[in-house]
Amino acid sequence: MQYLITGGAGFIGSHLSDALIERGDEVHVLDNLSTGQFENVQHLADHERFTLTVGNVLDYRTLEQCVVQCDCIVHLAAAVGVRLIMERPVGTIQANIGGTENVLQLAHYHDKKVLVASTSEVYGKAMQKNGSPSALSEEDDWTLGPTGKRRWAYACSKAMDEFLAQAYHDEHAVPVVCARFFNTVGPRQSGRYGMVIPTFVERALADESIEVHGDGTQTRCFMHVTDAIEAILGLLDTPDAVGEVVNVGRPDEISINELAQRVIEHTGSASEIEHIPYEEVYGPGFEDMKRRTPDISKLQSLIDFVPTNSTDDILRDVVAYSKEEEASGASPSVMNGVAVEALSST
Repeated sequence: MQYLITGGAGFIGSHLSDALIERGDEVHVLDNLSTGQFENVQHLADHERFTLTVGNVLDYRTLEQCVVQCDCIVHLAAAVGVRLIMERPVGTIQANIGGTENVLQLAHYHDKKVLVASTSEVYGKAMQKNGSPSALSEEDDWTLGPTGKRRWAYACSKAMDEFLAQAYHDEHAVPVVCARFFNTVGPRQSGRYGMVIPTFVERALADESIEVHGDGTQTRCFMHVTDAIEAILGLLDTPDAVGEVVNVGRPDEISINELAQRVIEHTGSASEIEHIPYEEVYGPGFEDMKRRTPDISKLQSLIDFVPTNSTDDILRDVVAYSKEEEASGASPSVMNGVAVEALSST
């Protein structure tokens, strides 16, 4: 099989590239390297079954030249991270909706299977069922804030990605599955765009204060990237997943306060925890949710999946990776030796 991974030089995409190459598939990555990094795939540079195209999913001609060469598309390219979303709302909406529409249209024209990456953000502030806290299932209603709150533009853009995927499946029989990811974490993830664990680890290793937004009692669930990759491969290989929206996460909650404390313990840091009001970070009126826990029963029924890595496993791996990066003095590298296709967009 030859896979096209849009956004494949990003955190999840690079790990997926590794897994596909390891099992004998061919991988073609399309990435504009805006949030993805060449360093993430540099170790695949000399592999005969790996190709990188530096380009944008909004460039229809370039995307089509990649699509026609593949058997299956994994569409990961998107604007990601709360900080990026708050700073660049126009680009977020354009990249998420426009890029997904291009991918689905070309999958229809060229008869390709697609996995579209979505996010738990589509649930918005929904967390209550019959008056009591519960895990979020794919059939639950979503509750978003007003359109004046910028963060919800991201949730809406990814929800529209799911609507587009369902529409292409229902109207054109495009074999597509949507994966709603809940906080995937692991080595290679950057903290530049507000990702909490790599940010906490970076500050802890520098013995700087760890900034917790709000009061820190909000809880989240984190999933190791290797578990996420197992879920992606399972969904791609399972015919029953076609036409479905599926939560991909690990339903074990931890408060952000406890997370910060565990990071300090894993790093042996002298850092202190500092609470910062949301308004100081994101401006007035920012909205967050207290809990967001996935119901993964649908995923488990489709692929008999059980995540195996705990939060402490995640922290150990992220800390080890960060220490290696710091010790190596990693710096931006040039793209020498990798198979790069510069496809014409004219």
